[in-house]
Amino acid sequence: MRNAAFIQIHPDTPQERKIREVADILRKGGVIIYPTDTIYGLGCDIHNARAVERVCQIKGVKPEKVNLSFICSDLTHISDYARIDTPTYKVMKKALPGPFTFVLDATGNTPKYAGGKKKTVGIRVPENNIALALVRELGNPILSTSIRDEDEVIEYSTDPELIYEKFRNLVDVVIDGGYGHNIPSTVVDATNNFDVLRQGAGDIEQFL
Repeated sequence: MRNAAFIQIHPDTPQERKIREVADILRKGGVIIYPTDTIYGLGCDIHNARAVERVCQIKGVKPEKVNLSFICSDLTHISDYARIDTPTYKVMKKALPGPFTFVLDATGNTPKYAGGKKKTVGIRVPENNIALALVRELGNPILSTSIRDEDEVIEYSTDPELIYEKFRNLVDVVIDGGYGHNIPSTVVDATNNFDVLRQGAGDIEQFL
């Protein structure tokens, strides 16, 4: 496999041409590394089974074992993929966009390979203009998982150039959207009274 493209995109005002270019690669089954409001993520089109398999191979896990999230641009189409009641929707509306992953009951529309036989799905609306622009241009969510650094001290890679050096033979695109953060999103179980499964960058208590 040839080296991945290294594409610099402005974090505040993403260039439309570059966003279209990356979205087109996603539609064709490409796998990308892109910035979020927390750490850099590894992602693909949720509707491309082979791309999902590649993401799982890169992570070194089986599709049914990996924790995958859907990156959405807003809450408009959440009900297509997850069952959500009014109280939960109100909390998510206050907390998003933001550094949270909400675990919800999956609907029948959720692609089976995107989490195997799992009955839940993680929903993310990151406060990051590049990620949101990509999802809007693609027209559906990006299936995503975090990239971890093997260094135990620096758990997540934050430098896009170092990320490129490490993953350039594994993915199709690495987006340089500036330095990332090294604290992941807070994972909240919205099916169980907003129980915090992983404390990360966000504090859910202020929205309850």
